[in-house]
Amino acid sequence: MKIAIPLESDGGEPRVAATPETIKKLKALGAAEIAVEPGAGVKSGIRDSDYEAAGATISADATRDADVVLKVRRPSAEELTRYKRGAAVFAIMDPYGNEPALQAMADAGVSAFAMELMPRITRAQVMDVLSSQANLAGYRAVIDATAEYGRALPMMMTAAGTVPAARIFIMGVGVAGLQAIATARRLGAVVTATDVRPATKEQVESLGAKFLAVEDEEFKNAQTAGGYAKEMSKEYQAKQAALVAEHIKKQDIVITTALIPGRPAPKLVSAAMVDSMRPGSVLIDLAVERGGNVEGAKAGEIVEINGVKIVGHNNVAGRLAATASSLYARNLYAFLEILVNKESKALAINWDDEIVKATALTRDGAVVHPNFQPKSAA
Repeated sequence: MKIAIPLESDGGEPRVAATPETIKKLKALGAAEIAVEPGAGVKSGIRDSDYEAAGATISADATRDADVVLKVRRPSAEELTRYKRGAAVFAIMDPYGNEPALQAMADAGVSAFAMELMPRITRAQVMDVLSSQANLAGYRAVIDATAEYGRALPMMMTAAGTVPAARIFIMGVGVAGLQAIATARRLGAVVTATDVRPATKEQVESLGAKFLAVEDEEFKNAQTAGGYAKEMSKEYQAKQAALVAEHIKKQDIVITTALIPGRPAPKLVSAAMVDSMRPGSVLIDLAVERGGNVEGAKAGEIVEINGVKIVGHNNVAGRLAATASSLYARNLYAFLEILVNKESKALAINWDDEIVKATALTRDGAVVHPNFQPKSAA
């Protein structure tokens, strides 16, 4: 079994799909050869010599004849021309709305697995890419907000007078939101948070923050069996927006993290809400790559409106490339471990495994995931 670790073709992607730690584990798992493209780990602080010391070879055509290709981002059409038919490709595939790219992978004859579609079951927790990367994004969002905010976060008692604590509002309490709350609290801010899922109230309060929501009957049933947020009615959205609008006026920093799988990010902060904030306030939109939660946010830009900054960094987890790569590489290894026969040391994918079914996009020249079937097939 040959495993390849390519250099990411997207110049804005600093993460890498393997680290020296996981190279050693992959060798022990049974990989006869692990080939890494030159410079693949440089942006994550990993030198080619580090990979070689762990047992990998450095090769400009690493993916040639590889049985397994480990990536961060979905392979481009040009990359696919270098993969052998039948290769298993693991990456964050971003499949929603990108059906032509899925068809290209099917046409290339590769078996493509989307790491972000990992089911939320106990045995898949160690493979959960969304959680590992969102956790870092939540942390980095607070650090970025602190850098843009022109004041201190904690209350300070000084001889020259008292500095009040900053007020931070977290919108969306998933993995990213919870880490943002914890980080903001550690830095001494006064933190409030909101989410449509009732189960998050206790989590927010356990971290020392105050929960804010319209807690009516719809709110009590606003969570799917998989733990995701449901889309709320227009009536509820209006009531929640009124509550949030009044609250946002008094906040120094707002961090939005709300995403609904397969849909554009919900708009949580209107232009009027932004306009109501004081100059010097900061909004961090972690959903900007999916259209954004904040009206006026632009992907990859910091927009300033009447002295209020709206920060729309792309790939926020990638802003902590070394740590993000380390966790992502472990997620990949954990997934690959269940796909390798321990005796033959060869790839032996059980296509009936619920984890495989949930993540497999293409196989044998066809798109096989039910959510992304061509409309004619559906």
